[in-house]
Amino acid sequence: MITIGQLAGYVGVSVKTVRVYHDKGLLPEPERDASGYRRYGANDAIELIKIRTLAEAGVPLARIRDLRSAEDADFQRALGEIEDELTERIRGLRTTRDRLRRLATGRLAPLPAEVGAHLELLARWGFTPRWVDLQRDLWILTFATHPERAAALFRDQAEILADPALRQLFLSYDRVYDLPADDPRVDDLARRIVEATHERYGPDGPPELPASSGIPALVQGSVNASAPAWQRIDTLVRARLER
Repeated sequence: MITIGQLAGYVGVSVKTVRVYHDKGLLPEPERDASGYRRYGANDAIELIKIRTLAEAGVPLARIRDLRSAEDADFQRALGEIEDELTERIRGLRTTRDRLRRLATGRLAPLPAEVGAHLELLARWGFTPRWVDLQRDLWILTFATHPERAAALFRDQAEILADPALRQLFLSYDRVYDLPADDPRVDDLARRIVEATHERYGPDGPPELPASSGIPALVQGSVNASAPAWQRIDTLVRARLER
């Protein structure tokens, strides 16, 4: 039988951590002996190792408490789910590490070849250099920060611009840049954009980056700041899509 300090030292946690596990109901607290000390055995050490392993895997304490009382089949299934979550986190961390390495060497992720070809098409379709540069910056940011979602988002936009009618909407958006915000053509374009969005995507709306990403707001903020007409279109489109 060992003391709480010895137990913590053997398992590699602090005494405070063991007390927290007691308080949270994860590890039963033994009765005190005649000398007033709580004594722990091998089974306590085994249970503490299990708890520590789950906690180090990022499992919340409340979930660990539920797992400790789960049937073996449920426990094994939960361990498989936790392993899958860890695998995904590891993949994300590796992606982040690679981006940090590129950043340290002054390089951003190169744009895929199809994006470069698409940007050349924009110029041939009649988009202004301002618009082409804006799109290039958008895709650089998106592929650098969300490579797992960027390809699908790019394919969606490429499909839109391959449709002559939808492409005309984007060309009109590009060309209202110099119009005053209260020009009737601005409101009419916003209306047509909303109608086209509903027709293409239905009630679910277009695919987007994760809600936690600040990239869309960063890009849209830069767009809005560059032209009052673009800012009004953004305001009108958002308001009408949220109805």
